[in-house]
Amino acid sequence: MRKYAFILMGNSYIPEKHQAEFNTGVKTSIYTVRDQQEAREKVVELKDNGYGAIELCGACGRDFALELIGLTHGELPIGYCVNEPEQDALFRKFFKGH
Repeated sequence: MRKYAFILMGNSYIPEKHQAEFNTGVKTSIYTVRDQQEAREKVVELKDNGYGAIELCGACGRDFALELIGLTHGELPIGYCVNEPEQDALFRKFFKGH
């Protein structure tokens, strides 16, 4: 079975509690991490557990996504969410209190 994961990063998450899984012929898992170190560990764990692709939330950004790609030796496709630069102020406003 193909396995895909999405990782959300934010310091208010409780990774053991805040996760979800869907099985529609492709196992889709949503995991949370509190910081970059937890994200590194999760990516290695997912690779070791046979996940075929990972998507990262926008909090990770391009540079960190590239670091995580390096952790997998480029063997696992890792994407990351981005927004249009014109909306940066709206995102800063929304996430300001988090």
